[in-house]
Amino acid sequence: MNRIQQALQQDKKLLSIYFTAGFPKLDDTVTVIQELEKSGADMIEIGLPFSDPLADGPTIQESSTDALKNGITTARLFEQLEGIRKTVSIPLIMMGYFNPMMQYGMEDFCKRCSELGIDGLIIPDLPLREFELEYQAIFEKYGLDMVFLITPQTSEARIREIDAASNSFIYMVSTASTTGAQSGFGSETTAYFDRIASMDLKSECIVGFGISSEETFKAATHKAKGAIIGSAFIKMLRKKGTAGIGAFMKGIRPD
Repeated sequence: MNRIQQALQQDKKLLSIYFTAGFPKLDDTVTVIQELEKSGADMIEIGLPFSDPLADGPTIQESSTDALKNGITTARLFEQLEGIRKTVSIPLIMMGYFNPMMQYGMEDFCKRCSELGIDGLIIPDLPLREFELEYQAIFEKYGLDMVFLITPQTSEARIREIDAASNSFIYMVSTASTTGAQSGFGSETTAYFDRIASMDLKSECIVGFGISSEETFKAATHKAKGAIIGSAFIKMLRKKGTAGIGAFMKGIRPD
């Protein structure tokens, strides 16, 4: 059982934080990870910056642009993560688009992730079928989980295919829009949460997009195992830097 699967078995709602590697400063990556674990994060998604993101809103897009200007690259990120498992024990997931990984070489990328102690990958633009045909064997070889996304528009048949293919959790996108914080969830989103919960999937669901506060975290996790915060955390980092991590986390989950 890997670290993601162990975390999913905990009797609590999981809080996962997404951040952009190399932001706000090039060498902040490891500090952000360490401070997040100290502050109570259950999982961390390390964002691999890309110049042409498909699903990210302006906040994460701008952080990616800044990180690339700072000089972050896939190879540099791997250098930064060398030895990360000496100080960090919670699950670490690499999240990014397929192009930079393909340029690095998919097997080499997965091998390096495995060597560094990365537990899984989220690749929004890699289709399920292509993953199964071309890359699943590589993921299994290096002990990496693949995390698939669903949205309110995903059909039941497709959701069940994704559930069958998943060996950790399903990333449940709360809306059909791009990433970004919002004040709450409307009736359509709540109905979507209820619909997924009623499907009795074998995989746990963790909600992403639109979570920015204690209120939205509780709403997102009412029927899901956990929630992911990205844009709100990035905004805080831009304003306060790594020194603001502890207070931010306490604001989401005070207990």
